[in-house]
Amino acid sequence: MDFFDLIWLIPLLPLAGALANGVIGRRLPRVLVAVLGSGTVGASFLLSLGAFGQMTSRGEGAGPVVADYFTWIAAGGLEARAGFRLDELSGLMILIVTGVGFLIHVYSAAYMESEPGLYRYFAYLNLFMFSMLTLVLADNYLLMFVGWEGVGLSSYLLIGFWFSKRAAADAGKKAFIVNRVGDFGFILAILLMFRTFQSVDFQTVSSGAAGIGAGGAITAICLLLLVGAIGKSAQIPLHVWLPDAMEGPTPVSALIHAATMVTAGVYMITRSAALFTLAPPAMTAVAAVGALTALFAATIALVQTDIKRVLAYSTISQLGYMFMACGVGAWAAAIFHLTTHAFFKALLFLGAGSVIHGTGGIQDLRKMGGLRHRMPWTFRTFLVGSLALAGVPGLAGFFSKDAILWGAWSHEGYGPVLWGMGILTAGLTSFYALRVVILAFLGTPRYTDSDVAHVHEAPPGMLLPLVLLAALSAAAGYAGVPAVLGGANHIEHFLEPVAGSPTGVVEADAGHAAEWLVMSASVAAGLLGLGLAWLFYARGDNRPPESMAPAFSGARRLLAARYYVDEIYDALIVKPVVRVSRSVLWKGIDGGLIEGIVNGTGKALENLAGGLRRMQAGYVRTYAAWILGGGVLVVFWVLG
Repeated sequence: MDFFDLIWLIPLLPLAGALANGVIGRRLPRVLVAVLGSGTVGASFLLSLGAFGQMTSRGEGAGPVVADYFTWIAAGGLEARAGFRLDELSGLMILIVTGVGFLIHVYSAAYMESEPGLYRYFAYLNLFMFSMLTLVLADNYLLMFVGWEGVGLSSYLLIGFWFSKRAAADAGKKAFIVNRVGDFGFILAILLMFRTFQSVDFQTVSSGAAGIGAGGAITAICLLLLVGAIGKSAQIPLHVWLPDAMEGPTPVSALIHAATMVTAGVYMITRSAALFTLAPPAMTAVAAVGALTALFAATIALVQTDIKRVLAYSTISQLGYMFMACGVGAWAAAIFHLTTHAFFKALLFLGAGSVIHGTGGIQDLRKMGGLRHRMPWTFRTFLVGSLALAGVPGLAGFFSKDAILWGAWSHEGYGPVLWGMGILTAGLTSFYALRVVILAFLGTPRYTDSDVAHVHEAPPGMLLPLVLLAALSAAAGYAGVPAVLGGANHIEHFLEPVAGSPTGVVEADAGHAAEWLVMSASVAAGLLGLGLAWLFYARGDNRPPESMAPAFSGARRLLAARYYVDEIYDALIVKPVVRVSRSVLWKGIDGGLIEGIVNGTGKALENLAGGLRRMQAGYVRTYAAWILGGGVLVVFWVLG
């Protein structure tokens, strides 16, 4: 079988599932709805696996596989083809998207078993998969933008799935609006790209950039692309939509946060590496945004009491790591961390869903505790995911996180500053990762019979994806074991044809000594974070989190309020816009001017008609008077 001829089926199969469930799903048995939704993604994964295997079997230097189907847009000098590009980067991405996505679909069938709108849920979920696969397989920026907008629409539908709940509806609108801000930058980048290179094709743009070299146009394009990536990947200052996305079903959170939408920004920047390497100011901006976001979000995650919001801010923070890696030219390290993060973050969100499902809907860590005895499999898998997130040596997060920190440290110029921020973030990450485990699973139960009648373990349909993701969270890191640990760093060599060699990275003069030192500092920071979390929260008195460290109560309030960013945006942007909309646009222009013209015209015609109506009063004397008056006017007109 030639899997290259079937690449088009990889995104089209989930689209077929979305159409089937969306059109006739209401009339289908619930089991068939779940099988149809999950099966199409499973088939897409098998095709992705076959295409990936066929691509890698060709050997090094074979180049990308481009499937060109038809001319999509031809207007003036613009020609955009509908075609897919399969190379090392997109090949790895389709495996992650379809593999993790399939496990989430299987999990969803059990988690959403009693949901009345199950057909609608799977239709949205499949549409999301189609959009993301279109995004990563597209061979030009315009088609990528179609997938880019598709995941934005799908996220709006999924986050607001329970639309009768005000918070969910508002969260969906917030995600949609904030992402439009970033998308505006992406649109401008595509337009400037066409003006500069007369093309939006990846290969043509990359070759054209190499031909003209560094310059203001390239820098402007890259900065605009960065704006788009900031919106989609929830980086400062457009990060505010992602925590509110927790209002959607938990499997949706796992899909958005782990393998799909939020990774799109990292993928797009990596795909544009040929442009960014020619724009040092843009690279600096990417690294700065990433480092600041990583540290910023990690501090907020320290005090969140909703188990899903802790993981949401963790996602923002880890995406910051990936941006920082891109900013220092460690492209392979960014994609490596994207891969491992997809596994352990999907595991953590699905584990949180298992806790919520097993406790009857409790999400507040202050009402949990002692769940390890009632939910042993959930506890074990969640612990693996938490330790992988914390970067414990031997697990996936350790290898990918340290690849980023080493790339930052060895980068010329501002690298050590970024490394310092990354090390601090690593310590904070370990702290909040273990904090969640302790508060949810260890100690004595803090829930009561009035909170939940009985706590139970998740059903097999939910546990199987957890076990598989736990295995991947433990083993995936060995694809990138660095030379300092005796490995060959396979993933870096695998991605080199697409991303190239790390840029801006200098070799350590002392061999591996510096790398050992950087790695040791990272491990020490992680262990310190774990130790402090144990010291603060693993106590016999089982005190609730808000009673800890009273000396830091002010800092706790600041972090719990998320630095008041939402309140600042509300005061500076939302309320002024609403005020102007109501007083000027609504009452002034719409109510005063537009309605004044429309209603005034109607009133004038009504008055005129009222006057003319008096001529037809039905009285003979009235008609005689009008005839006499008309006769007089005619006489005066003739004589005059």
